[in-house]
Amino acid sequence: MRIGFIGLGAMGLPMVKNVAAAGFEVMAYDAVPGRADSIPGLTPVTTVGEAVAGADIIITMLPNTGNVEAVLFGSDGVIGSMSPDAVVVDMSSISPIATRKFAERIRAAGGRYLDAPVSGGVSGAESGKLSIMVGGEIETLDFVRPVLQSIGKAITLVGGVGAGQGAKLCNQVVVACNIAAVCEGFALASALDLDLETVRTVLAQGAAQSWMGDNLGPKMISGDDSAGFRIALQVKDLGLALEAAKSESVPLPATSVVNSLYLEAMAHGEAANGNQSLHRVYERLTNRTIAQEEQ
Repeated sequence: MRIGFIGLGAMGLPMVKNVAAAGFEVMAYDAVPGRADSIPGLTPVTTVGEAVAGADIIITMLPNTGNVEAVLFGSDGVIGSMSPDAVVVDMSSISPIATRKFAERIRAAGGRYLDAPVSGGVSGAESGKLSIMVGGEIETLDFVRPVLQSIGKAITLVGGVGAGQGAKLCNQVVVACNIAAVCEGFALASALDLDLETVRTVLAQGAAQSWMGDNLGPKMISGDDSAGFRIALQVKDLGLALEAAKSESVPLPATSVVNSLYLEAMAHGEAANGNQSLHRVYERLTNRTIAQEEQ
């Protein structure tokens, strides 16, 4: 089975490594030259058309809706080079509304389409243990499942095209609010002069335990702003969630507040930081330190 993989960023690169390691023939393209060089099992190419030509499955992993549209339908786009009955699997996190329109255009050109965004961060991508939320037809999912199994541990068909993106937005709402909750707990602990690592341990032993506290809490305490998932992408996803909520007249008050907090981080030049760096906003709000590096 021949795979065309487009988008070799922080998530896409470890994902495509796992696809190649599983024994699939992979043609890999990224707008930044050299990212696929010297990776066993990958054939680097210099255009989208080269990645797509002859591919049974075309995977895209790109930052936003506009990037996906350009790759699919631009002058050197997927639609102009894909084989009849090829499957486009968009694993980016983008608009569910745009996703449905993209699927219609791909189907009209003779292809098939799945939206399959992921959760689990860079560590999940590296270990091949991402959670994959799929929108589309079960027959199409069954066709691509062997490839997706090299990327993720949990593959769930949520519904028709666009449903995967909808589930990802729900995921991001919970993720962002959870991060904010951890930051608020740490901010209060700092104000009460408690040892944050001890507090984190206590939280991890009770009902407040969470993936965010376990994995991002230590980064907050150590002042590690490295990006597994950038603040700019978090703001993008929350914007999509709020847009979808508005279209359905669903109030998301907590999400709206957290989105504003992340915008404050961006206003302070922190867009490229990891989303755990929301704690910097709380440090500014409270005039107290959370990161031990600053104490």
